[in-house]
Amino acid sequence: MHKRNSTYNKAPTVNITGWDHAAWQGYEAIMQAIVAGRAEQPKVVLVIETYPTVRQEEIISALHQWIAPVKIISAEAATIANEHIAEEFARYLTEDRVFGYMASCTIDQFYDKDKLEAMREEVQAVSSGVVVVIGFGASLVTEGDVRIYADISRWEIQQRYRSGEFGNWHLDNQDEDILRKYKCGYFLEWRMADRLKRSLLPRIDYYLDTHIQGQPRMISGRALASGLEQTASQPFRLVPYFDPGVWGGNWLQPTMNLTPREHPYAWGFDGVPEENSLYFQFGTIRLELPAINLVFQQPKALLGEKVYARFGAEFPIRFDFLDTKGGQNLSLQVHPTTDYIQQQFGMHYTQDESYYILDADPGARVYLGLQDDVDSSVMLASLERAQLGEDSFDAEKYVNTFPACKHDHFLIPAGTIHCSGADCVILEISATPYIFTFKLWDWDRLGLDGKPRPVHLAHGRNVIQWDRTTKWVESELIDRIEPIAEGQGWTEERTGLHAYEFIETRRHWFSEPVRHEANGSVQMLNLVEGEEALVESTDGAFQPFVIRYAETFIIPAAIIAYTIRPSGPSVGKTIATIKAYVRT
Repeated sequence: MHKRNSTYNKAPTVNITGWDHAAWQGYEAIMQAIVAGRAEQPKVVLVIETYPTVRQEEIISALHQWIAPVKIISAEAATIANEHIAEEFARYLTEDRVFGYMASCTIDQFYDKDKLEAMREEVQAVSSGVVVVIGFGASLVTEGDVRIYADISRWEIQQRYRSGEFGNWHLDNQDEDILRKYKCGYFLEWRMADRLKRSLLPRIDYYLDTHIQGQPRMISGRALASGLEQTASQPFRLVPYFDPGVWGGNWLQPTMNLTPREHPYAWGFDGVPEENSLYFQFGTIRLELPAINLVFQQPKALLGEKVYARFGAEFPIRFDFLDTKGGQNLSLQVHPTTDYIQQQFGMHYTQDESYYILDADPGARVYLGLQDDVDSSVMLASLERAQLGEDSFDAEKYVNTFPACKHDHFLIPAGTIHCSGADCVILEISATPYIFTFKLWDWDRLGLDGKPRPVHLAHGRNVIQWDRTTKWVESELIDRIEPIAEGQGWTEERTGLHAYEFIETRRHWFSEPVRHEANGSVQMLNLVEGEEALVESTDGAFQPFVIRYAETFIIPAAIIAYTIRPSGPSVGKTIATIKAYVRT
């Protein structure tokens, strides 16, 4: 088994300075902090807004134990009937297991105005003591005297979906297929929740981390704002997570020092702000929060004004790992064109991507583009027969394969048929709409759940670019490496992406410090060669930041300039980073 490195940091933290006094852990300390200084008030209205799948019962139990409210009101008792919620949701969800339509709805659409008014009267009728309003939508009832936001990350939500502990909001579907639950979250529930959260975070008194059952952490709203502002002014990493898959390999587990699983790890996510978390360290207390909160609250400093103007408060770049080393081929796939994703799914840009080969065994290959003179009708008919189980699809009859070697870079604009073969480690550099993969063929295999993995030939056939054949692919998409600049002990190369894609990538080889400049865009980097490097400010604006092999890190647009140099065991050696940013 491959053994390259085990110093990869699986729990990177941002040390937040000056706010140790504004952090608490454990329900006793948290509840005491909430009511501290309010003993003289005859009545206190506490509003606890929750993200979907937060364990409200746990919070209510702690309230009873440590505060003893005179009344606790579940805001969600004021929603419209569940069957009407399901009817509204169905407009966006379709019958497909994976794909829906991006919802524009807001939480207030699912609340009954008369019931909300009755709850307000119920709150007003209490003359003394603590009144609590809790739930997803609690802030619709009243602004209250004390406002708390109870939050959770997407990855933890997915674990609660998978365990069957939770279904989607008011759908009573705990036992439903995980893909359908995820679809509802991605296309509808999280969009609605994020719209509400984004409006509330600047106005909250406290922020509650509810990731670990029975182990809450809380900070003040001001500490949250300060922590997000600090993070947007320095290099930082996201909290990575890893997941098994049917084609998983043997590289991620030893390289990242992961706990062995029944099935091999296939995916590693350490550069997806919409899904990953941040760890904030306040003295001895570590708080976990969704990284998307940083994007929402510090968009200009993080993304850059030009990127923010183009994409809004959305992080447009993602890095992740695909491990097929000792594993299997990925599914043969294609991503939708921009026009198709807009028309079919309500997304405003698509999943252009690239494969950077982080490691590969001899004989590894990448499938990319079509063979010359492919008859589209014949190929589609063969794919349809394969989907029906009537025949096996001969991929190499129709699709090019190219040798894949360490540090190769394959560019994959939307509409290009592609997949990694076995025995590769891919650093996937792509635009953010990451679930829009139309599988065309999955090599006659089942998923880890024993079910056929979804194939979307009906979508895929509409977006395949049939003119992306061998000669075009060879000239346009493979190792388009161009020297850009050089200096003492360093060289800079442009490696992509294609002109059709909005992301630019640059690779630096260096044995001496190399300077990087702001370019109007957030920058995402990975140390693709070497054991360790040090990121330093050119003007002392942030503390030196250590990165290790294969770690992805983010440089906010607000940073004017920085240097990266080999450090620790890499001193005196030539190492390399790859950097991605939005062309502005």
